[in-house]
Amino acid sequence: MEAQLLTEWNWNLSIWIGMTLFVGGYLLAVGPLRYRFKDAQPVTPAQMSLFLAGALVIWLALASPIDAAGDEYLFSAHMFQHILLTVVAPPLLLLGIPAWLVRPLLKNQKFTRLGRILTAPVIAYFLFNLTFLAWHIPAFYEATLQNENIHVIEHLSFMVTAVITWWPVLSPSPELPRIAPSSQILYLFLQGVPATVLSALIIFTPTPIYPTYAEAPRLFGLTAYLDQQLAGLVMGMVDGMIYLGVLTAIFFNWQSQEEKAGQKQAA
Repeated sequence: MEAQLLTEWNWNLSIWIGMTLFVGGYLLAVGPLRYRFKDAQPVTPAQMSLFLAGALVIWLALASPIDAAGDEYLFSAHMFQHILLTVVAPPLLLLGIPAWLVRPLLKNQKFTRLGRILTAPVIAYFLFNLTFLAWHIPAFYEATLQNENIHVIEHLSFMVTAVITWWPVLSPSPELPRIAPSSQILYLFLQGVPATVLSALIIFTPTPIYPTYAEAPRLFGLTAYLDQQLAGLVMGMVDGMIYLGVLTAIFFNWQSQEEKAGQKQAA
């Protein structure tokens, strides 16, 4: 069964067409259609690579055997899928988007005001974390496994709120700017708290939380309880390591900038 699982790709046309339009739209905007954007500068190879890497992560999460494993067999695989969609892909996408690509959306004052509200650190923080926690309530979680339409809504809500929650740290737009480096560090530290609490609840709950995984055929010798513990570890450790890695990079970049500013002032 494990070998068969490796061939279970998701061929749902909505995923393949959606990803094609998403990536194609970006490549057209930063390529042949760039001249239509005011003050548009060529994107760097690094920017394009980061955006395409983010899109690849989304595609692998939704179309590869990770999706089938998470939907039908392993809670840990489903949790890994959620981490890819919320903590890995969004920062890559934001780092790959040039400021001039966002600017046309902010010409409308209403959109700008709404953007400032949604990307305010407190709003962005709670919008994502409450969404993420709510979908893990057993009744809601089971509904996503039994109804594909609900599952699509779940994934869309994850990705949209994840982009919003990363915005105060990695905003590509000066109109909706990043918060100060010191605030970014605190913000990212606090981002890891809800996932840590939820992962602890998952790890230390002595019985399977979700009936689908309790009744699923066992893979790789994992019992339902061990699979649940692994899911909690994936959430807590992988999630935390990514936030810690970004936090650390921001800290050292901030310190470097402070040192350069001090040296310039002294000179």
